[in-house]
Amino acid sequence: MDAMMMDAMSKDMMSMPGMESMDMDAMQACMDACSACEQACTVCSTQMMDCAPACMNCADMCNTMMRSMMRMQGMTPAAMMAMLDACIAMCQVCMDMCMAHADESPVCKMCAQACQACMDACMAMKATMATA
Repeated sequence: MDAMMMDAMSKDMMSMPGMESMDMDAMQACMDACSACEQACTVCSTQMMDCAPACMNCADMCNTMMRSMMRMQGMTPAAMMAMLDACIAMCQVCMDMCMAHADESPVCKMCAQACQACMDACMAMKATMATA
């Protein structure tokens, strides 16, 4: 299903200015990482620790990033870069908060790892856009 969706998206994106050479593999990896991070943050936020607000905000940001990447019409390279930067920043905040509990909470540790993976995927997406 992912391959079919990305193939359909890539055809739409070819007609958008500045998006002709988008790396669809990097985009899929970024969407997958955002989805995993959203889920981890949502679970972590239910623990009622002081990281919960950051986790909820990060889950929302990751969902927004993923949905924006799935709905490329109207997206410009500059807007996508800004969204990626915002997602990276929110994941960093959440990861830092959860790492404070990582020794006592395996859920916080999992959340922090998901945030790191999401940041890595967003940075990889930015790198492919910078070289395009």
